[in-house]
Amino acid sequence: MTGFYHESAFYGSDDDFLALTVPFVEDGLRAGQPTFVACADQNTALLRGALGRDDAVTYLPGTDQYSRPSAAIASYREICGKLTAAGATRIRVVGEVPHPGVGVPWDWWARYEAAVNQAYAEFPLWGLCPYDTRTTPDYVLTDVTRTHPHIATATDRRPNPDFGATRTAPLPDVLEQGRPLLELVDPTPAEVRCAVSAAISAVHLDEDGAHDAVYAASEIITNGLTHGVGPVLFRLWADATRVVLSTTDHGSGPADPLTGLVPTEATKTAGLGLWILHRTCDYVSMGCSEDGFTVRVSVGS
Repeated sequence: MTGFYHESAFYGSDDDFLALTVPFVEDGLRAGQPTFVACADQNTALLRGALGRDDAVTYLPGTDQYSRPSAAIASYREICGKLTAAGATRIRVVGEVPHPGVGVPWDWWARYEAAVNQAYAEFPLWGLCPYDTRTTPDYVLTDVTRTHPHIATATDRRPNPDFGATRTAPLPDVLEQGRPLLELVDPTPAEVRCAVSAAISAVHLDEDGAHDAVYAASEIITNGLTHGVGPVLFRLWADATRVVLSTTDHGSGPADPLTGLVPTEATKTAGLGLWILHRTCDYVSMGCSEDGFTVRVSVGS
């Protein structure tokens, strides 16, 4: 193998999880390869017990490593860069990506699983992404098969024939079932900032949250007006503690899968604001539907 080898694996019991992951980790240790485990607490405990050794495995707390996609990419790129510079020819990671089955919004993690095929391509990284079929929704499992070039089982590894298939449109936020508090067509960023500040005055956000909401509104309307196809529709929904903002234009969205997730040369002039939102807001969704290309941002809880 050369470059990034990205594979998914599906399991339906604790024993199945161990049958997939223990040989993967042990083979890496025998080969002297840096080996990392970034799983939820329960599966980390299962692996620790089955391996019976901690000296050569680096355990990364899953909730920290996968707090948000942009942070996970930055962390893994830093880890792989240092290890590769030190002479590592293969690095192994068992990474348990969060999803709605464990209470985490999915769309930006689906984009993460697609984007890392490019974001990690320069590194000799072998990433095994196990998904528990007992808790993972079917639409997530479908996205997983579309984003992983390889599939592993307890007995073999093979190319994934469904890799690269087109994703369905991201799901709307539950707040979007109600009537928006704001609906503006082709507003200027200044108009949006003023309108959002007034609209969220009754929402229980701390000072940072209120700032993030206003900043996010300004950035997504700027992005739509600058890079989208008009008219651009801006909308805002809110409940007592959370704000959802969206823009929809009639374009097809950015072609670069790293947009918003990595501040690369390609995104410095066409997506740096979106990357900042991925680093500060509670959730960011981007994708196309029959209505056009929508960027959706959630602030608060």
